[in-house]
Amino acid sequence: MIDLILKKGKERSLLRRHPWVYDTAVQKVMGKPGLGETVRVVSYDGRFLAWAAYSHESTIRARCWSFIESECIDKAWFEEKIIKALRARKRLFSRTSAVRVIFGEADQLPGLVVDQYGDWLVAQFQAAGVEAWKDVIAGILMKQCDVQGIYERSDAATRHREGLSEIVGVLRGAEPPQEIEIVEDGVRYGVDVRHGHKTGFYIDQRENRLLAQRLAAQFKAQHGRGMRALNCFCYTGGFSLALLAGGAEEVISVDSSADALAMAQRNAERNGFGHDRAQWLQADVFDYLRQARDRGEEFDLVILDPPKFASSHRHIDRASRAYKDINLNGLRLVKEGGDLLTFSCSGAMDVDLFQKVIAGAVIDSKREAWMIARLGAGEDHPLMMTCPEGEYLKGLQLALR
Repeated sequence: MIDLILKKGKERSLLRRHPWVYDTAVQKVMGKPGLGETVRVVSYDGRFLAWAAYSHESTIRARCWSFIESECIDKAWFEEKIIKALRARKRLFSRTSAVRVIFGEADQLPGLVVDQYGDWLVAQFQAAGVEAWKDVIAGILMKQCDVQGIYERSDAATRHREGLSEIVGVLRGAEPPQEIEIVEDGVRYGVDVRHGHKTGFYIDQRENRLLAQRLAAQFKAQHGRGMRALNCFCYTGGFSLALLAGGAEEVISVDSSADALAMAQRNAERNGFGHDRAQWLQADVFDYLRQARDRGEEFDLVILDPPKFASSHRHIDRASRAYKDINLNGLRLVKEGGDLLTFSCSGAMDVDLFQKVIAGAVIDSKREAWMIARLGAGEDHPLMMTCPEGEYLKGLQLALR
Protein backbone atom coordinates (compact mmCIF):
# COMPACT_ATOMS: atom_id res chain seq x y z
CA MET A 1 0.00 0.00 0.00
CA ILE A 2 1.26 3.45 -0.98
CA ASP A 3 1.43 6.02 1.84
CA LEU A 4 0.55 9.68 1.39
CA ILE A 5 2.32 11.47 4.24
CA LEU A 6 0.99 14.85 5.37
CA LYS A 7 2.94 17.81 6.72
CA LYS A 8 2.81 18.46 10.43
CA GLY A 9 -0.48 20.12 11.41
CA LYS A 10 -2.21 19.23 8.13
CA GLU A 11 -3.84 16.18 9.68
CA ARG A 12 -6.33 18.33 11.60
CA SER A 13 -8.93 18.57 8.85
CA LEU A 14 -8.91 14.80 8.32
CA LEU A 15 -9.25 14.21 12.05
CA ARG A 16 -12.43 16.29 11.71
CA ARG A 17 -13.34 14.00 8.78
CA HIS A 18 -13.11 16.56 6.02
CA PRO A 19 -12.77 14.41 2.88
CA TRP A 20 -10.19 16.40 0.86
CA VAL A 21 -6.40 16.49 0.98
CA TYR A 22 -4.90 19.47 -0.87
CA ASP A 23 -1.54 19.29 -2.63
CA THR A 24 -0.11 21.89 -0.23
CA ALA A 25 -0.76 19.52 2.69
CA VAL A 26 1.34 16.69 1.27
CA GLN A 27 4.89 16.16 2.57
CA LYS A 28 5.77 12.99 0.67
CA VAL A 29 4.32 10.16 -1.40
CA MET A 30 5.91 6.77 -0.73
CA GLY A 31 5.75 5.20 -4.18
CA LYS A 32 4.13 6.10 -7.49
CA PRO A 33 0.34 5.73 -7.26
CA GLY A 34 -1.65 5.61 -10.47
CA LEU A 35 -4.47 8.02 -11.26
CA GLY A 36 -7.37 7.16 -8.94
CA GLU A 37 -5.45 4.50 -7.04
CA THR A 38 -6.31 3.99 -3.38
CA VAL A 39 -3.60 5.26 -1.02
CA ARG A 40 -3.23 5.28 2.74
CA VAL A 41 -3.15 8.83 4.15
CA VAL A 42 -1.00 9.14 7.27
CA SER A 43 0.11 11.97 9.53
CA TYR A 44 3.70 13.21 9.68
CA ASP A 45 4.31 10.81 12.59
CA GLY A 46 2.81 7.77 10.86
CA ARG A 47 -0.73 7.70 12.29
CA PHE A 48 -3.44 6.35 9.98
CA LEU A 49 -5.90 9.02 8.86
CA ALA A 50 -7.86 7.75 5.85
CA TRP A 51 -8.09 5.63 2.73
CA ALA A 52 -8.26 7.95 -0.28
CA ALA A 53 -8.21 8.10 -4.08
CA TYR A 54 -5.07 9.75 -5.45
CA SER A 55 -4.86 12.33 -8.24
CA HIS A 56 -1.46 13.68 -9.28
CA GLU A 57 -3.13 16.37 -11.45
CA SER A 58 -5.67 17.97 -9.11
CA THR A 59 -5.01 20.51 -6.38
CA ILE A 60 -7.21 18.18 -4.34
CA ARG A 61 -4.48 15.56 -4.28
CA ALA A 62 -6.61 12.91 -2.56
CA ARG A 63 -10.32 12.40 -1.88
CA CYS A 64 -11.12 10.24 1.12
CA TRP A 65 -13.14 7.07 0.85
CA SER A 66 -13.04 6.04 4.51
CA PHE A 67 -11.57 7.09 7.86
CA ILE A 68 -11.73 3.54 9.24
CA GLU A 69 -8.44 1.68 8.94
CA SER A 70 -10.01 -1.79 9.01
CA GLU A 71 -12.17 -1.10 5.94
CA CYS A 72 -11.16 -2.45 2.53
CA ILE A 73 -12.00 -0.34 -0.51
CA ASP A 74 -13.31 -3.03 -2.84
CA LYS A 75 -16.44 -4.00 -4.76
CA ALA A 76 -18.31 -4.95 -1.59
CA TRP A 77 -17.48 -1.57 -0.04
CA PHE A 78 -18.88 0.29 -3.06
CA GLU A 79 -22.01 -1.87 -3.10
CA GLU A 80 -22.66 -1.09 0.56
CA LYS A 81 -22.34 2.67 -0.01
CA ILE A 82 -24.56 2.65 -3.10
CA ILE A 83 -27.29 0.57 -1.44
CA LYS A 84 -27.22 2.90 1.57
CA ALA A 85 -27.62 5.96 -0.70
CA LEU A 86 -30.50 4.38 -2.64
CA ARG A 87 -32.37 3.48 0.55
CA ALA A 88 -32.07 7.06 1.81
CA ARG A 89 -33.89 8.34 -1.31
CA LYS A 90 -36.52 5.63 -1.62
CA ARG A 91 -39.45 7.62 -0.25
CA LEU A 92 -38.92 10.48 -2.72
CA PHE A 93 -40.09 8.30 -5.61
CA SER A 94 -43.67 8.54 -4.30
CA ARG A 95 -43.78 12.18 -5.48
CA THR A 96 -41.25 12.35 -8.31
CA SER A 97 -39.53 10.23 -10.94
CA ALA A 98 -36.45 12.50 -10.89
CA VAL A 99 -34.13 11.89 -7.93
CA ARG A 100 -30.43 12.41 -7.25
CA VAL A 101 -29.54 8.93 -6.01
CA ILE A 102 -25.79 9.56 -5.45
CA PHE A 103 -24.42 12.92 -4.30
CA GLY A 104 -20.65 12.67 -4.13
CA GLU A 105 -19.00 13.35 -0.80
CA ALA A 106 -22.35 13.29 1.04
CA ASP A 107 -22.65 9.60 0.15
CA GLN A 108 -18.94 8.88 0.77
CA LEU A 109 -18.44 8.55 -2.99
CA PRO A 110 -16.47 11.72 -3.78
CA GLY A 111 -16.77 12.91 -7.34
CA LEU A 112 -19.75 10.72 -8.26
CA VAL A 113 -23.13 12.20 -9.16
CA VAL A 114 -25.97 9.95 -10.31
CA ASP A 115 -29.45 11.19 -11.18
CA GLN A 116 -32.41 8.94 -11.96
CA TYR A 117 -34.93 10.06 -14.55
CA GLY A 118 -37.65 7.45 -14.79
CA ASP A 119 -36.11 4.34 -16.34
CA TRP A 120 -32.65 5.83 -16.87
CA LEU A 121 -29.69 6.87 -14.77
CA VAL A 122 -27.40 9.73 -15.75
CA ALA A 123 -23.96 9.56 -14.16
CA GLN A 124 -21.11 12.04 -13.81
CA PHE A 125 -17.69 10.68 -12.83
CA GLN A 126 -15.96 13.91 -11.78
CA ALA A 127 -12.90 12.60 -9.93
CA ALA A 128 -10.06 10.16 -10.56
CA GLY A 129 -11.14 7.74 -7.83
CA VAL A 130 -14.65 7.04 -9.12
CA GLU A 131 -13.30 6.99 -12.67
CA ALA A 132 -10.96 4.15 -11.69
CA TRP A 133 -13.90 2.21 -10.23
CA LYS A 134 -16.36 3.13 -13.00
CA ASP A 135 -17.03 -0.39 -14.30
CA VAL A 136 -17.65 -1.70 -10.80
CA ILE A 137 -19.93 1.23 -9.92
CA ALA A 138 -21.90 0.90 -13.18
CA GLY A 139 -22.42 -2.80 -12.59
CA ILE A 140 -23.72 -2.21 -9.06
CA LEU A 141 -26.07 0.55 -10.22
CA MET A 142 -27.55 -1.63 -12.95
CA LYS A 143 -28.04 -4.44 -10.43
CA GLN A 144 -29.59 -2.30 -7.68
CA CYS A 145 -31.71 0.15 -9.74
CA ASP A 146 -34.68 -0.88 -11.84
CA VAL A 147 -33.56 1.02 -14.96
CA GLN A 148 -33.05 0.37 -18.66
CA GLY A 149 -29.63 1.97 -18.87
CA ILE A 150 -26.98 4.43 -17.68
CA TYR A 151 -26.04 7.47 -19.73
CA GLU A 152 -22.71 9.10 -18.88
CA ARG A 153 -22.33 12.90 -18.75
CA SER A 154 -18.75 13.18 -17.53
CA ASP A 155 -18.28 16.56 -19.22
CA ALA A 156 -17.89 18.98 -16.28
CA ALA A 157 -14.81 21.19 -15.91
CA THR A 158 -13.73 19.23 -12.83
CA ARG A 159 -12.70 16.37 -15.14
CA HIS A 160 -9.90 18.47 -16.63
CA ARG A 161 -8.64 19.44 -13.19
CA GLU A 162 -8.42 15.73 -12.36
CA GLY A 163 -6.41 14.98 -15.50
CA LEU A 164 -9.40 13.25 -17.15
CA SER A 165 -10.89 13.76 -20.59
CA GLU A 166 -14.60 14.30 -21.26
CA ILE A 167 -16.76 11.25 -21.83
CA VAL A 168 -20.39 11.41 -22.99
CA GLY A 169 -22.50 8.48 -24.13
CA VAL A 170 -24.23 5.26 -23.12
CA LEU A 171 -22.34 3.57 -20.28
CA ARG A 172 -24.60 0.56 -19.74
CA GLY A 173 -27.87 -0.73 -21.14
CA ALA A 174 -30.17 0.98 -23.62
CA GLU A 175 -29.92 4.33 -25.38
CA PRO A 176 -32.25 6.86 -23.69
CA PRO A 177 -34.97 8.61 -25.73
CA GLN A 178 -34.45 12.12 -27.03
CA GLU A 179 -36.58 13.45 -24.19
CA ILE A 180 -37.29 11.52 -21.00
CA GLU A 181 -40.60 12.53 -19.43
CA ILE A 182 -40.60 12.86 -15.66
CA VAL A 183 -43.35 13.80 -13.20
CA GLU A 184 -42.69 15.94 -10.14
CA ASP A 185 -45.48 16.88 -7.73
CA GLY A 186 -48.03 16.35 -10.47
CA VAL A 187 -46.20 18.41 -13.12
CA ARG A 188 -44.72 16.82 -16.26
CA TYR A 189 -41.31 17.82 -17.61
CA GLY A 190 -39.21 16.67 -20.54
CA VAL A 191 -35.51 16.10 -19.86
CA ASP A 192 -32.77 16.10 -22.50
CA VAL A 193 -29.99 14.11 -20.81
CA ARG A 194 -27.62 14.48 -23.77
CA HIS A 195 -27.46 18.25 -24.08
CA GLY A 196 -29.22 19.70 -21.03
CA HIS A 197 -27.51 21.59 -18.22
CA LYS A 198 -25.95 19.37 -15.55
CA THR A 199 -27.54 15.97 -16.19
CA GLY A 200 -30.52 17.53 -18.00
CA PHE A 201 -32.66 19.03 -15.23
CA TYR A 202 -32.29 20.99 -11.99
CA ILE A 203 -33.38 18.27 -9.59
CA ASP A 204 -31.96 20.29 -6.69
CA GLN A 205 -34.75 22.89 -6.99
CA ARG A 206 -37.59 20.43 -6.35
CA GLU A 207 -38.61 21.82 -2.95
CA ASN A 208 -38.40 25.40 -4.19
CA ARG A 209 -40.57 24.60 -7.22
CA LEU A 210 -43.12 23.15 -4.80
CA LEU A 211 -42.87 26.35 -2.74
CA ALA A 212 -43.59 28.41 -5.86
CA GLN A 213 -46.58 26.20 -6.67
CA ARG A 214 -47.94 26.65 -3.15
CA LEU A 215 -47.40 30.42 -3.23
CA ALA A 216 -49.42 30.60 -6.45
CA ALA A 217 -52.23 28.52 -4.94
CA GLN A 218 -52.27 30.57 -1.73
CA PHE A 219 -52.33 33.82 -3.70
CA LYS A 220 -55.32 32.66 -5.74
CA ALA A 221 -57.20 31.54 -2.62
CA GLN A 222 -56.51 34.88 -0.91
CA HIS A 223 -57.11 37.29 -3.81
CA GLY A 224 -59.63 35.43 -5.95
CA ARG A 225 -57.37 35.70 -9.00
CA GLY A 226 -54.21 34.10 -10.23
CA MET A 227 -50.90 35.88 -9.67
CA ARG A 228 -48.77 37.54 -12.32
CA ALA A 229 -45.25 36.14 -12.04
CA LEU A 230 -41.85 36.61 -13.64
CA ASN A 231 -39.37 33.73 -13.88
CA CYS A 232 -35.86 34.81 -14.92
CA PHE A 233 -33.24 32.37 -16.21
CA CYS A 234 -36.19 29.99 -16.67
CA TYR A 235 -34.24 27.27 -18.56
CA THR A 236 -36.81 24.57 -19.51
CA GLY A 237 -39.57 26.12 -17.42
CA GLY A 238 -39.26 24.37 -14.06
CA PHE A 239 -40.52 27.20 -11.86
CA SER A 240 -42.87 28.48 -14.57
CA LEU A 241 -44.77 25.21 -14.85
CA ALA A 242 -44.96 24.87 -11.08
CA LEU A 243 -46.53 28.35 -10.88
CA LEU A 244 -49.03 27.55 -13.63
CA ALA A 245 -49.93 24.30 -11.85
CA GLY A 246 -50.57 26.36 -8.72
CA GLY A 247 -53.05 28.60 -10.55
CA ALA A 248 -50.95 31.56 -11.68
CA GLU A 249 -52.86 33.67 -14.19
CA GLU A 250 -49.83 34.87 -16.16
CA VAL A 251 -46.21 33.75 -16.08
CA ILE A 252 -43.54 35.54 -18.10
CA SER A 253 -40.42 33.41 -18.49
CA VAL A 254 -37.10 34.79 -19.70
CA ASP A 255 -33.97 32.96 -20.86
CA SER A 256 -31.19 33.58 -23.38
CA SER A 257 -31.36 30.06 -24.86
CA ALA A 258 -33.77 29.41 -27.72
CA ASP A 259 -33.38 25.64 -27.28
CA ALA A 260 -34.26 25.82 -23.58
CA LEU A 261 -37.32 27.95 -24.31
CA ALA A 262 -38.46 25.53 -27.02
CA MET A 263 -38.27 22.70 -24.48
CA ALA A 264 -40.11 24.87 -21.95
CA GLN A 265 -42.96 25.42 -24.41
CA ARG A 266 -43.17 21.68 -25.06
CA ASN A 267 -43.30 21.15 -21.31
CA ALA A 268 -46.19 23.61 -21.05
CA GLU A 269 -48.04 21.69 -23.77
CA ARG A 270 -47.38 18.42 -21.90
CA ASN A 271 -49.39 19.84 -19.01
CA GLY A 272 -52.13 21.48 -21.07
CA PHE A 273 -51.11 25.04 -20.16
CA GLY A 274 -52.26 27.41 -22.89
CA HIS A 275 -50.36 30.28 -24.53
CA ASP A 276 -52.76 32.76 -22.90
CA ARG A 277 -51.16 32.11 -19.50
CA ALA A 278 -47.51 31.61 -20.44
CA GLN A 279 -45.10 33.88 -22.32
CA TRP A 280 -41.61 32.63 -23.25
CA LEU A 281 -39.15 35.41 -24.04
CA GLN A 282 -35.63 34.99 -25.41
CA ALA A 283 -33.59 37.86 -23.95
CA ASP A 284 -30.63 38.77 -21.81
CA VAL A 285 -32.09 38.82 -18.29
CA PHE A 286 -29.94 41.77 -17.17
CA ASP A 287 -31.31 43.86 -20.05
CA TYR A 288 -34.86 42.60 -19.63
CA LEU A 289 -35.00 43.53 -15.94
CA ARG A 290 -33.88 47.09 -16.66
CA GLN A 291 -36.34 47.46 -19.52
CA ALA A 292 -39.21 46.05 -17.46
CA ARG A 293 -38.30 48.47 -14.65
CA ASP A 294 -38.31 51.39 -17.09
CA ARG A 295 -41.73 50.32 -18.39
CA GLY A 296 -43.06 50.31 -14.85
CA GLU A 297 -44.03 46.65 -14.88
CA GLU A 298 -45.08 44.93 -11.66
CA PHE A 299 -45.35 41.29 -10.61
CA ASP A 300 -46.82 39.50 -7.63
CA LEU A 301 -43.82 37.16 -7.61
CA VAL A 302 -40.35 37.44 -9.15
CA ILE A 303 -37.99 34.44 -9.34
CA LEU A 304 -34.26 34.86 -10.00
CA ASP A 305 -32.43 31.56 -10.52
CA PRO A 306 -29.29 32.42 -12.51
CA PRO A 307 -26.53 30.07 -13.63
CA LYS A 308 -23.30 29.90 -11.66
CA PHE A 309 -21.73 33.40 -11.61
CA ALA A 310 -18.62 32.37 -9.62
CA SER A 311 -16.83 29.20 -10.68
CA SER A 312 -14.07 29.86 -8.11
CA HIS A 313 -13.13 32.28 -5.34
CA ARG A 314 -11.28 34.39 -7.90
CA HIS A 315 -14.63 35.39 -9.40
CA ILE A 316 -16.44 36.32 -6.18
CA ASP A 317 -16.25 40.12 -6.63
CA ARG A 318 -17.57 39.98 -10.18
CA ALA A 319 -20.27 37.51 -9.17
CA SER A 320 -21.34 39.69 -6.24
CA ARG A 321 -21.86 42.63 -8.58
CA ALA A 322 -23.92 40.47 -10.93
CA TYR A 323 -26.11 39.11 -8.12
CA LYS A 324 -26.66 42.62 -6.79
CA ASP A 325 -27.58 43.92 -10.25
CA ILE A 326 -30.30 41.38 -10.97
CA ASN A 327 -31.70 41.52 -7.44
CA LEU A 328 -31.77 45.32 -7.35
CA ASN A 329 -33.82 45.44 -10.53
CA GLY A 330 -35.85 42.37 -9.60
CA LEU A 331 -36.89 43.96 -6.31
CA ARG A 332 -38.13 47.04 -8.13
CA LEU A 333 -40.53 44.87 -10.12
CA VAL A 334 -42.24 43.24 -7.12
CA LYS A 335 -45.64 44.65 -6.21
CA GLU A 336 -46.27 45.78 -2.67
CA GLY A 337 -47.32 42.62 -0.87
CA GLY A 338 -45.46 40.40 -3.32
CA ASP A 339 -42.48 38.06 -2.98
CA LEU A 340 -39.02 37.56 -4.42
CA LEU A 341 -37.39 34.11 -4.63
CA THR A 342 -33.69 34.55 -5.32
CA PHE A 343 -30.97 31.92 -5.67
CA SER A 344 -27.27 31.33 -6.13
CA CYS A 345 -25.76 28.01 -7.23
CA SER A 346 -22.18 29.31 -6.96
CA GLY A 347 -20.42 27.06 -4.47
CA ALA A 348 -17.65 29.63 -4.05
CA MET A 349 -20.18 32.10 -2.59
CA ASP A 350 -21.22 31.15 0.92
CA VAL A 351 -24.63 31.73 2.47
CA ASP A 352 -23.56 34.73 4.57
CA LEU A 353 -22.02 36.58 1.62
CA PHE A 354 -25.04 35.90 -0.57
CA GLN A 355 -27.36 37.29 2.11
CA LYS A 356 -25.17 40.40 2.45
CA VAL A 357 -25.27 40.99 -1.30
CA ILE A 358 -29.07 40.71 -1.33
CA ALA A 359 -29.29 43.03 1.68
CA GLY A 360 -27.26 45.57 -0.28
CA ALA A 361 -29.69 45.27 -3.19
CA VAL A 362 -32.64 45.82 -0.82
CA ILE A 363 -31.02 48.96 0.60
CA ASP A 364 -30.31 50.41 -2.84
CA SER A 365 -33.79 49.55 -4.11
CA LYS A 366 -35.29 51.64 -1.29
CA ARG A 367 -37.86 48.90 -0.71
CA GLU A 368 -38.83 47.33 2.60
CA ALA A 369 -38.22 43.59 2.48
CA TRP A 370 -38.35 40.79 5.05
CA MET A 371 -36.62 37.46 4.75
CA ILE A 372 -39.28 34.79 5.20
CA ALA A 373 -37.06 31.76 4.68
CA ARG A 374 -33.63 30.54 3.65
CA LEU A 375 -33.90 28.06 0.81
CA GLY A 376 -31.67 25.24 -0.38
CA ALA A 377 -31.51 21.93 -2.19
CA GLY A 378 -33.79 18.97 -1.50
CA GLU A 379 -33.12 16.03 0.79
CA ASP A 380 -31.47 14.02 -1.98
CA HIS A 381 -28.69 16.66 -1.92
CA PRO A 382 -27.73 16.30 1.76
CA LEU A 383 -24.91 18.33 3.26
CA MET A 384 -22.15 16.38 4.97
CA MET A 385 -21.58 18.51 8.05
CA THR A 386 -17.82 17.96 7.92
CA CYS A 387 -17.70 19.19 4.30
CA PRO A 388 -19.48 22.58 4.15
CA GLU A 389 -18.27 23.07 0.55
CA GLY A 390 -21.12 20.78 -0.48
CA GLU A 391 -23.67 23.54 0.13
CA TYR A 392 -23.65 25.12 -3.31
CA LEU A 393 -27.35 26.00 -3.74
CA LYS A 394 -28.69 28.72 -1.50
CA GLY A 395 -31.73 30.94 -1.75
CA LEU A 396 -33.90 33.49 0.03
CA GLN A 397 -37.62 34.14 0.09
CA LEU A 398 -38.19 37.87 0.57
CA ALA A 399 -41.57 39.42 1.28
CA LEU A 400 -42.24 43.05 0.32
CA ARG A 401 -45.02 43.96 2.72
